[in-house]
Amino acid sequence: MPLEIVTVPCLADNYAFLAHDPASGDTALVDAPEAAPILAELKARGWRLSHVLLTHHHYDHVDGLGEILAGHGAQVIGAAADAARLPPLDRAVKPGDRLEIGGEPVEVLEVSGHTVGHVAYHMPRSRAVFTGDSLMALGCGRLFEGDAAQMWASLSRLAALPGDTLVCSGHEYTQANGRFAQTIEPENEDLAQRVRDIAEMRARGEPTVPSHLSLELATNPFLRAGVVQVQRNLGMKGADPAAVFAEIRARKDNF
Repeated sequence: MPLEIVTVPCLADNYAFLAHDPASGDTALVDAPEAAPILAELKARGWRLSHVLLTHHHYDHVDGLGEILAGHGAQVIGAAADAARLPPLDRAVKPGDRLEIGGEPVEVLEVSGHTVGHVAYHMPRSRAVFTGDSLMALGCGRLFEGDAAQMWASLSRLAALPGDTLVCSGHEYTQANGRFAQTIEPENEDLAQRVRDIAEMRARGEPTVPSHLSLELATNPFLRAGVVQVQRNLGMKGADPAAVFAEIRARKDNF
């Protein structure tokens, strides 16, 4: 059976995720922006925390960990390449490693770009990938440490997953991302419909995260650098997709 995945809003616009296996009782937390909402969700559901999966070292993904661990003896897992900047790890992993949560295989993916050493966690049986600040709903993370070629390689790796994969990303930036996306592809009807859907969801106070990879592939400009129409819109027809991505990222940085 797939794991039950719960989105937990944290801080002003962050998300953490709980992935629960009813059979074993195992529950994994992906990122720990703040303790209170995560602890409240665990208590309300009667779940015990068994694992914490950290995507990268930024404070808004790790600052709640100490308080959470005070009440839950969970195993903390993160990238070996970033171990010096992460909270103390019980298990340091590298891309290509496989974990297990409640019998579910978990694949560690390299997604550096936003930071160096950023990882994502893919759960193929549950059709979910936890991407932190690499691939986001209608966006991608700003390149604080890596370069455009590195991030394009990371996004291409994620884009190759099955289209029905649920993309569980770290922030509620989707509405602003949609406004930018329409400056890149104003003619994209799938994007226009998604922007309308997002506005309705936010008006109801609903999260726009997670989203399906198929929807990201159809609407997210950062995944569409190889699409001829996108290249034409940017005056870059036939260019290397990594260069097109770099142009899109630069435009977003100044949007």
